[in-house]
Amino acid sequence: MGKQKTYDTALKQERAVLVGVITPGEKPEQTKEYLDELAFLVDTAGGVVEKVFTQKMLRPDRATFVGTGKLEDIRAYVKAEEIDMVVFDDELLPSQLRNIERELQVKILDRSNLILDIFAGRAQTAQAKTQVELAQLQYLLPRLTRMWTHLERQKGGIGMRGPGETQIESDRRMILEKISLLKERLKLIDRQNETQRKNRGQLIRVALVGYTNVGKSTIMNMLSKSEVFAENKLFATLDTTVRKVVIENLPFLLSDTVGFIRKLPHHLVECFKSTLDEVREADILVHVVDVSHPNFEDQIHTVNETLNDLGARDKDTIMIFNKIDAYVTPAADEFNVEEEQAAPLTLADFKKSWMAHHNAPAIFISATQKENIEEFKQLLYDKVKDIHTTRYPYDKLLY
Repeated sequence: MGKQKTYDTALKQERAVLVGVITPGEKPEQTKEYLDELAFLVDTAGGVVEKVFTQKMLRPDRATFVGTGKLEDIRAYVKAEEIDMVVFDDELLPSQLRNIERELQVKILDRSNLILDIFAGRAQTAQAKTQVELAQLQYLLPRLTRMWTHLERQKGGIGMRGPGETQIESDRRMILEKISLLKERLKLIDRQNETQRKNRGQLIRVALVGYTNVGKSTIMNMLSKSEVFAENKLFATLDTTVRKVVIENLPFLLSDTVGFIRKLPHHLVECFKSTLDEVREADILVHVVDVSHPNFEDQIHTVNETLNDLGARDKDTIMIFNKIDAYVTPAADEFNVEEEQAAPLTLADFKKSWMAHHNAPAIFISATQKENIEEFKQLLYDKVKDIHTTRYPYDKLLY
């Protein structure tokens, strides 16, 4: 008998090339961080990055984003290496998208489209699925032209004589109708969620907020002793999860929300504002920061900007600097000390740092290693108790 054939049925990872523009004033480490994050997005979506192209420019080219010379370099590499897709670290104009596709002849994604794809894969509830579909259609609407260039002709035949309409006009009308329908569906879901929130009674509400992948779900699991999905991927949490937590004898509600990210498409923020109602209606925000990330200060700024957009910037906030076990001291030469003298920071060092002085109240923890968790719980307890005693002065049963 001949040797039996075997077939690899595993899903083939799409191979990607990343493209970014470096504008004047942008530091090399910033560019690297932005493109590393884009690579993490590709990995989260299930792809693998083969090469990164960057181009220094005053501003992105209006026609091809990177200019014709650099686009030719990308085209040569894509063809030679049989690359599946090219991902740009900014939102492309419909005209740029059309020109780049014509030149490269492969799938072209921009940052917004990639994030939408990840959201579509992560959405679990009816609300999240509706929000993602709405955002996808709003993204698609101005880009219809490139999809129907081969069909831009009048429909003809029996029953179709007269002015008729082009395929693109027909599709635009259908998409607008679908957008209207989805918005109505979201309004209904919002009303249902509002009723649920009212039915939760008089418990104080605490919301975990922060950049994506900083450890919010791990903290949620630790405090609520539940199993909220958590993994080392961007946007592991998409649907808001609410749990009842009791510290000592004091119950409160804790919600875990979708992580923020820089350059989050505006229409996506708009669509997810209803999901983030838990943030707007919370009594206390717990802003979780991954202190081990080299650019955690930029991430704090991004989160604060998003909170400002949501009208939640002035809420009572606790800063939690997580992952202190993974913190790496910045390059020794920044502090004019020898490399071998740079020792790992202790908890006492963190408490004396600028992070503690500029972000009071601030707590430094490692959620995975359970380090300094009791201090965090005590501060959270004190904050919740203060609000509860102010709001319900005659409720003495809890204390």
